[in-house]
Amino acid sequence: MLHAKAISQGSVTLKPSRFPGLALEVTEVHLWQASLDGRPADIFESFLSADELARANRFHFIEDRTHFVVARGLLRNLLAAYLGINCAELRFSYGAKGKPFLLLDGQTQINFNLSHSHGRAAFAFSRGRELGVDLEYVKEDFEAELIANRFFSRSEVWALRAVPAELRNQAFFNCWTRKEAYIKARGEGLSMPLDQFDVSLRPGEPAALLNNYREEREVERWSMNAIPAPADYVGALVVEGHDWKLKSFSLEKPAAPKPAANLPALERAQYSRLSLG
Repeated sequence: MLHAKAISQGSVTLKPSRFPGLALEVTEVHLWQASLDGRPADIFESFLSADELARANRFHFIEDRTHFVVARGLLRNLLAAYLGINCAELRFSYGAKGKPFLLLDGQTQINFNLSHSHGRAAFAFSRGRELGVDLEYVKEDFEAELIANRFFSRSEVWALRAVPAELRNQAFFNCWTRKEAYIKARGEGLSMPLDQFDVSLRPGEPAALLNNYREEREVERWSMNAIPAPADYVGALVVEGHDWKLKSFSLEKPAAPKPAANLPALERAQYSRLSLG
């Protein structure tokens, strides 16, 4: 689709009226995914703020810098398209723990979150409800149990040990992404210890926030979902409330990942319609 390609390449800012997929309703959460490879980093760099460019320049490897720049540039293009403004008009501020938010005049707040790993990015958007997304590349040569013992709750460590060895890496990254998405949705950053709450992790079981040992009511406040992702990636989405529906989109070069099989037919169709072939 031409409009998706324009955002993908950073070449034009679109208004929601020109791109129906960007009409974000208060009962919706939009999830976008994109490969960060093969994109014009120099164009996306022109959209970034001085502090973002400073962060980009701290990366040691060119590939890591490029991925950061492209991910931030895509985020700004998508936000501008939702709001019907130019990227240069976007204004940001930061919460007490560093979570960014938009400064808007007379518009319903667009909440957003970004995650990228190993050349791939996920972007989540909502109107007026907190959310967090995390995407990770599944590494095979990884000391999963060692890291779990250090960061996971006792219940999660036991659950991980009970998973068959061939599924343990998948279970670890299920747990990790769900925990990361949760603390990102709360805006807590690293100030919230990861062992103070439990999430599900066993492959094949639904994503869920099981316990919060400090704030029991948190379990009812949030919904947690695994997100569709290509092979070798795992992702999670955490959203405030339960009265919302997910719509998935992609900005792919050259092909989009298949959406999860349990997505409604209408959402699967829209996901495919916005993919770039």
